[in-house]
Amino acid sequence: MKQIIECVPNFSEGRNMDLIRQITDQIEAVEGVKLLDVDAGKATNRTVVTFVGAPEDVMEAAFRGVKKASGLIDMSKHRGEHPRFGATDVCPLVPVANISMEETVEYARKLAERIGNELDIPVYCYESAAFSGQRRNLAEVRSGEYEGLKEKLSDPAWKPDFGPAKFNPASGAIAVGARDFLVAYNINLNTTSTRRANAIAFDVRERGRTRRKGDSLTGEVVRDKDGKPVMIPGSLKAVKAIGWYIEEYGIAQISINLTNISVTPVHIAFDEVFKRAGERGIRVTGSELVGLIPLKAMLDAGRYFLRKQKRSLGVSDRELIKIAVKSMGLDDLYPFKPEEKIIEYMIGGEGQGRLADRSVRDFMEETASESPAPGGGSIAACMGSLGVALGTMVANLSSHKRGWDERWEEFSDWAEKGKTLQEELLRLIDEDTQAFNRIMDAYGLQKNTKEEAKKRKEAIQEATRHAIQVPFRVMQCAAGSMELLKAMAETGNPNSVSDAGVGALAVRSCVRGAFLNVKINAGGLEDQEFIDKILNEGKEIENRVMAQEEEILGIVNNNISADFA
Repeated sequence: MKQIIECVPNFSEGRNMDLIRQITDQIEAVEGVKLLDVDAGKATNRTVVTFVGAPEDVMEAAFRGVKKASGLIDMSKHRGEHPRFGATDVCPLVPVANISMEETVEYARKLAERIGNELDIPVYCYESAAFSGQRRNLAEVRSGEYEGLKEKLSDPAWKPDFGPAKFNPASGAIAVGARDFLVAYNINLNTTSTRRANAIAFDVRERGRTRRKGDSLTGEVVRDKDGKPVMIPGSLKAVKAIGWYIEEYGIAQISINLTNISVTPVHIAFDEVFKRAGERGIRVTGSELVGLIPLKAMLDAGRYFLRKQKRSLGVSDRELIKIAVKSMGLDDLYPFKPEEKIIEYMIGGEGQGRLADRSVRDFMEETASESPAPGGGSIAACMGSLGVALGTMVANLSSHKRGWDERWEEFSDWAEKGKTLQEELLRLIDEDTQAFNRIMDAYGLQKNTKEEAKKRKEAIQEATRHAIQVPFRVMQCAAGSMELLKAMAETGNPNSVSDAGVGALAVRSCVRGAFLNVKINAGGLEDQEFIDKILNEGKEIENRVMAQEEEILGIVNNNISADFA
């Protein structure tokens, strides 16, 4: 699955849009990067840029942006209300999809090292990318700001993590970090009272509210030995919140920043505010997302609300998103458009131009055309995805069959397993075609010199190996669904037993068809040890699946025959 990270550099210029455009042009010039937002502030004299893409592409775009900014922005002339110490003041990387924080930290440090080495800019790593606890907090790293930077750099305790410990009056310094994804989220209330909205915000936010003597709203503030107010913590971690009134909509809202959605997801924040508002006699009418949200967060929300209903979780992403939107009232103030609010959909990437996203007719006609791809491998993966989908369907139907309420979770688990397999097989439809095209590209390489011929041969062998591995992965993935299909034939909704049987037939054909592609591609590979291993394993999978298919059809036919007995 494609890895996606977000980068949110803050440039110390918010008034000259021509200059900002020159910087963002450098970012957008990197293929594979999507510029999502450019937010310029005149008072702060600062622009926050947001872009996303694959890690390597994002790092390249970030470097180009920092490099351009260092040549355009003169910090010795900069004035603005926001704390800052460099032309590119901060440059955080944020994991979005299919990538861990640990991996993101490594990318952040590589970016920091490149900026320090190639641009001679002092670089401090902060947040999760920090090398020490002292440098984790951005406020500490940036303390003294630009005006105190020269003195700071002369202090051995503040030697930069990368780059020279030398004051550059024009570019200053930069903080490069890795942090969690921040979601800006507002919850709508059926009141116009900012005071009441604030009371709910204080109930839930991590910082909580000030403790007062007698626990009254007007009592004297309780202070600690250092004279600081003592706080009563709120119920949600990694949450900042405040109440306000929105004149445009004529309602009060709880304005929330979810600073770590792996700690407090959006659906938990919604439910907690719903509960706390109810305790104060106030109703939550809906909510809104400000900016973007990762797909996983929306899918997790959909599963959360389905679980509360004791409904199967193994439904499509589209259905999970719909459930999340309706459950949290994300369309209360205006229509919620997933293609404009979910990062992965904004980027495009998956879902654009894929064979798997075509209509059945388009896919069939493309297969029937003069083009050699899609071919048997892609069709095998397609058959497998449909076979698994039938098993998933039986599980979903069984999950909410009347009288089987106590078994909903059993069938939901099966449906989730089926969905995972069918999604993987859908992806492999396109990967098989891409593997074929890769072989064709390798054969098209020049071979006029010995060096060219050698590189061409290596490319052909590498592409051929990949073209063997893809249909073999199809075999493994499809074979993993036979357990699901057998369970659905034995214990699923009896009215759908024939569907489990058809699913087994489709999966059997998928496995045997994919094996044909493994074998035909194996003929072009010189690594005999690899070929022998893959063919032996493939034969074992094929034999096992054929035996399972026969067993499942026996169960199906017995059940069907019993209906006529």
